[in-house]
Amino acid sequence: MRACLTAVALLIGSVASAQLLDTPVGEASASVEEAQVTTVRFRVGAVVTAKRGACRDILGMVAVPIACDEQQVRVVEEDFSPGVTATFRDLADGNARQMLFALPYLENGAEARAVLTYEVTTRTTPPPSDAEAVELKIPERVPRGMRGYVSPSSFIEARHPKIKKLAREIQKDLEESNPDASDFERVEAVYDYVMENIEYLEGPDTSAVTTLETGSADCHGRSALIIALCRSMDIPARMVWVNDHVYPEIYFERGEDDGVWLPSESAGTIAFAEMPITRPIMQKGDDFRVPERRGEKLRYASEFLMAYPAARGGRTPSVKYIREVVSDGAGVMAQ
Repeated sequence: MRACLTAVALLIGSVASAQLLDTPVGEASASVEEAQVTTVRFRVGAVVTAKRGACRDILGMVAVPIACDEQQVRVVEEDFSPGVTATFRDLADGNARQMLFALPYLENGAEARAVLTYEVTTRTTPPPSDAEAVELKIPERVPRGMRGYVSPSSFIEARHPKIKKLAREIQKDLEESNPDASDFERVEAVYDYVMENIEYLEGPDTSAVTTLETGSADCHGRSALIIALCRSMDIPARMVWVNDHVYPEIYFERGEDDGVWLPSESAGTIAFAEMPITRPIMQKGDDFRVPERRGEKLRYASEFLMAYPAARGGRTPSVKYIREVVSDGAGVMAQ
């Protein structure tokens, strides 16, 4: 699964500079009594090189880890070349975050860096107890602001006849075997079907329908199918993009005006409504809009670069994006 896509376009842009060091973001609001917590150093950024002529008006975008209930983030190191300025912006109510970096001019053969190292503290999500699971309900009405999480999107064809038919069949089979199934068990039946019937196979990202038709997929295809089946039942569900992986997250209500998003593993160990492994969380969702990329609907707010050649006959610069775990948070380099 490749969540990181790159592109180069021509556009003039500029952003204001910002002081980034020692800025803690996000406070976990959920109980972590049974959770395991991991802290890592995580490096993101870009290295731009003017290999074929000087360049001007460079504006780049890099996805950075987000702050959310299960994750806190803090910038601990900056690596900006002279002249580079940077700022942040949130997308989709904070479910994605970008660093925008700008450089007015880059000489032929020169290199410019815009790299940040984060301290990322992520906790696992323990499964609900049996008593808690019984109290988790499928929303009777889609909560305000969540309509997008029950609608079709790129690669998640929630209204496709094959998806709707399969969702009905799964629920019918469950009703016959367990007439008193709880809402939690109804959603779990969807998850179990996909994990049992879709063979895990590394490959390119596939859509929900393609995954269903081929019977195999990697973490992306399995997640897309789980989410599409849930959305076809008007159950809010979304993608969670983590470092080198993706998995589904499903919304339950647990009382009036109270709800919770619960993740599920899409590869390896079966883990419904829990996440036993910590990875840096990058984005949540699958339908993003970026102002500079007009008309594009993005599954992931990917890295992007815009620039002009400084002279006739010149070329746009090359760019290398960085996204890697560099330490376990205690100064030990990752292998």
